[in-house]
Amino acid sequence: MKVDFSSIIIFTDGACSGNPGPGGWGAIIATPEGQVRELGGKDPSTTNNRMEIISALRALQALPKSETPIVLYTDSTYLIRGITQWIWGWRSRGWKNAEGKEVMNRDLWEELSKAVARLKPVVIDWKYVRGHTGVPGNERCDEIAVGFSTGRWVDLYEGPLLQYPVAIHDLPPDQELPEMKTYDKKSATPAFSYLSYHGGTVVRHRTWAECERRVKGQSAAKFKKAKSQSDEAEILKSWGLNPSTTVIKE
Repeated sequence: MKVDFSSIIIFTDGACSGNPGPGGWGAIIATPEGQVRELGGKDPSTTNNRMEIISALRALQALPKSETPIVLYTDSTYLIRGITQWIWGWRSRGWKNAEGKEVMNRDLWEELSKAVARLKPVVIDWKYVRGHTGVPGNERCDEIAVGFSTGRWVDLYEGPLLQYPVAIHDLPPDQELPEMKTYDKKSATPAFSYLSYHGGTVVRHRTWAECERRVKGQSAAKFKKAKSQSDEAEILKSWGLNPSTTVIKE
């Protein structure tokens, strides 16, 4: 992993139980001056995408205007594409998407755009980090977001970096933003199952929502869609497990 002490480092994440349902968001800000601040909040009825946007919005709003470079890590491709690519087209079409429909979460996109503009001439470096891969900043943000979404008490840290228990500067290598998946109802292969692996146990889920609920907030958890029974065996092998490993049905 790389280290960067010259920039303001931000990690953000959002969570939602039910989507829509109770939601939470979390963010961490680490400054070159050696200070760390955790932020978090909740919404009784929201969506995961709204929580992802709000986590970045609140983090940027908390920053004073300066010339210090900003690097923001998120596992939300929706957030990154929305603020760096799609927003220009949405504006030019009067906040309509490519299909001519109203843009979802327009209120938050407009707020986020204002927050980004306020910090200029600093250009925010939006970086993708895959979730649940052991990156300390991402894992802690997920813990904060899930805690707020489930109504648990979350003790938010604010103070010196030297006393912060999370290795926030253990940064992931740069990762390409995953390609967008297109869905063709005529040619798409339906899921046979959704597998999750955590705590030494493999569980087979009927829906992605069930699978996501099990892995959300769990460090080092693995999860994947299986297209067939043989595909399940290949997934288990890729996780370093015996293909005949017992799979529990949820």
